[in-house]
Amino acid sequence: MRIGRRQLTAGGLAALATGDRAVQAQTADQSWPNKPVKLLVNFAPGGSADNSMRPFAERLSRALGQQFVIENRGGASGALGLEAAMKSPPDGYTFVVTPALSMVILPHLRKTPYDPIKDFMPVSQFTDGTLLFAVHPSVPANSIKELVAHAKQNPGKLSWGTAGFGSQGHLLCEAFKLQAGVDILHVPYRGGGESLADFLAGVVQIHADPNTLPHVSAGKGKLLAVLDRARLAAFPDVPVLKEVYPELDFLAWFGIFAPVGTPPAIVRKFAEELNKVAREPDLRAHLAKMALAPNPGTPEELTATLRSDFERYGKLVKQLNLRME
Repeated sequence: MRIGRRQLTAGGLAALATGDRAVQAQTADQSWPNKPVKLLVNFAPGGSADNSMRPFAERLSRALGQQFVIENRGGASGALGLEAAMKSPPDGYTFVVTPALSMVILPHLRKTPYDPIKDFMPVSQFTDGTLLFAVHPSVPANSIKELVAHAKQNPGKLSWGTAGFGSQGHLLCEAFKLQAGVDILHVPYRGGGESLADFLAGVVQIHADPNTLPHVSAGKGKLLAVLDRARLAAFPDVPVLKEVYPELDFLAWFGIFAPVGTPPAIVRKFAEELNKVAREPDLRAHLAKMALAPNPGTPEELTATLRSDFERYGKLVKQLNLRME
């Protein structure tokens, strides 16, 4: 049936316009990316979030023909970068790269400008990190048992540097102190890069972050335990911390999220491209040098992990009676 001009009512015009926008949106999704993509890393350069994303960004740029540009937006234990991402246009050209801590721990410690469950669309958990429980060579301890004994003999004299209040390092520090019954000073930094620098200089004596690995191999830190699913092949004699303290079972992960409203087709395509890159053998070898491992998945899998860890760490924060003003 032909439609005459007079039959095109306001509703009809709106319907045609809506259909036209849908076609345009579908075309845009299929052509993504057709300009540079911004990746907001919510911690400073040199930390594990930054270290884990850079090799992915380089390979994504080559594979998709557009630059994936990293912009570091550190501060407030990752909250500043997440807030910036939340307020970004949901057009598929701004994403945020964050360690789990900013999504599943920090909101339980203080009020954040974002809701990790409602304000973001999960894309993919792209990397796992092994937390390396290391001490400075100046500490006279070669095992967790010896460290605990030394700490009890010297209450308040050891210090533990972390990537900031609300980081997994912070939570591990407080949980370890509770389990071992020791008095250790927590020293928060703005990111893992800064805490590592002071650890290497001996300003703080304990560090638990994936970025410690190259320095352990160089003899600048003594590895007493790891926090991972199993012992590391490179250090078969170093126990997983839960072998000593079963309650201390932490796993660091890093995820990519999009602002709410980002086209689902773009979110899924991005996840698929991350999976392709993660299968490259040279990427796995590169990340292994920093105690990282590619572990991408689907948006649905990251959603399930986010909700599960949010509940789990919320209970732990309450148990430890932690609070940030």
